[in-house]
Amino acid sequence: MAAGGPPAKFEITRTPAEWKKLLSPAQYHVLRDHGTERPFSHPYDKLYQPGMYHCAGCDLPLFSSETKYDSGTGWPSFWKPLENALGTKEDRAFLMLRVEYHCRRCGGHQGHVFEDGPKPTGLRYCNNGAALTFVARPKAPT
Repeated sequence: MAAGGPPAKFEITRTPAEWKKLLSPAQYHVLRDHGTERPFSHPYDKLYQPGMYHCAGCDLPLFSSETKYDSGTGWPSFWKPLENALGTKEDRAFLMLRVEYHCRRCGGHQGHVFEDGPKPTGLRYCNNGAALTFVARPKAPT
């Protein structure tokens, strides 16, 4: 997991006022202010329908439902992101070192990655539900 380095430049940039017009207050709090929603408060924590999880800020696909699992933490958790979906940086808030991850296209804060996840990666991408939108996989015709 790479972390640190100079601030990233993103493909999609907006002013705070523009983001506030596009996002709900909860989405803005998480994506732009690096906030965290309360555990067990978002319905995506217990959603296991087939589909894709996208960034709520720019609609970039970030995770497949095939890598989602119940971590018991109260936040949607994944063991692997999609290729070229995320960027990371060090987070030294709360007097500890963590790895924060964000959407690589708009820089929207998603959550933190921990090394206590399931095989095959051993990683837990602990995501805020408000930072995501879900796109269900269409059902096959019968």
